[in-house]
Amino acid sequence: MKRLFEAAAYEPQPGNYWATTRPATDWPPLAGPVQTDVAIIGGGFTGLNAALSLAQNGVLAHVFEADRPGFGASGRNGGFCCLGGSKLTDSVLARRHGRADADLWSQAESAAIDHVARLLQTHEIDADTHSDGEICLAHTARAARRMAGQPGFLTLKELQARGLDGPWHGGLHTPKGFALNPQKYHDGLAKAAQSAGATLHARSPVTALRPTAKGWQLDTPHGIVTAARVILATNGYSSDDLPDWLRARTMPVQSSVIVTRPITPNEQQAAGYTATQMAYDSRTLLHYFRLMPNGRFLFGMRGGLRATPGEQATISRKIRQDFHAMFPAWRDVDITHEWSGLVCLLSGLVPFVGAVPDHPGLFAAMGYHGNGVAMGSYSGHLIANRLLKREPGTPAPNFLSQPPRRFPLGMRRRLLLAPAYWMAERLDM
Repeated sequence: MKRLFEAAAYEPQPGNYWATTRPATDWPPLAGPVQTDVAIIGGGFTGLNAALSLAQNGVLAHVFEADRPGFGASGRNGGFCCLGGSKLTDSVLARRHGRADADLWSQAESAAIDHVARLLQTHEIDADTHSDGEICLAHTARAARRMAGQPGFLTLKELQARGLDGPWHGGLHTPKGFALNPQKYHDGLAKAAQSAGATLHARSPVTALRPTAKGWQLDTPHGIVTAARVILATNGYSSDDLPDWLRARTMPVQSSVIVTRPITPNEQQAAGYTATQMAYDSRTLLHYFRLMPNGRFLFGMRGGLRATPGEQATISRKIRQDFHAMFPAWRDVDITHEWSGLVCLLSGLVPFVGAVPDHPGLFAAMGYHGNGVAMGSYSGHLIANRLLKREPGTPAPNFLSQPPRRFPLGMRRRLLLAPAYWMAERLDM
């Protein structure tokens, strides 16, 4: 396999808080050859949503996860089910893809949140949901001025009245979305897919993918899979040679997260921060955070450029410095958990959900730019419908089916990140 980061980025994360919040779950590894209608590579939110939708339509679907269930980004993220999935503004989307598609994208962002909410309700998944949408907190007076006058703008005094005190200059409330425990959502989604008839295999990495006269052959350590069609749902954990078409079309980047011990009500009052509200700041390299219903505080930011011990030590210091600078009253609060995961960027800064060109029967859904809880789930549903040649019945802009271009520099494309981060830090001042 040809992956961009060092091996440590793809290894288990013992500090992951979500893994401690539910009983250990597992799926059996593949044991021997199997034939299926659709093979899905990747058992995260995208792969499981695709499997569920296919199984509900009578299609035999097998999911192949390289490690344990929830091993990748679906079990490592911050649990923000919110608007997003693209790094482009509405005006840039309209300029590149037309006003009609920009409007469809806005509708799709909202529909993606509704899709997850409907799954939670329909399948009775208790995922510790909370938060009335999310708030973007202005980290500079200039950012606050850009927000002022927009619906949902809040002054610092109004934020303080809502229990959101801090070094802000105002904020913008978006009353759409909610927070959840991503591992509990993932577990419930897996059970729903299995109940519908999908077969899930963990610890079954696909090591080779090749076309055959009747479809595709997938090699795993313990058996050969033959499938009429294949869905790539590996996102930031993709391999550049599965298939070769994927070479340099993704840019995985690390995101780091810490979680504190439960912060007492008195400690919350001392900081003026008592709201269980999803929030992030207005920086380009943003921080995202939320006080969970159990009193623990989750705080995330960008990760390192490499997955090495030295780089991780640097990021560990940096995330604590930023957390303490923003919440000085909690400087002595213990941080009990710390981990990282891979976010997936694409060159066009929008997701790809469609057929892979010149590869009959091969489909892909990936590239959520740090907002995969909602959009990754929705994209799994969309790609299943595209495979079935069904109208999705929900908003889907045309640009989603446009294959991403390759990044420059091939396997050395991470070199592009350092100057991009440097520039973003300058803009965030």
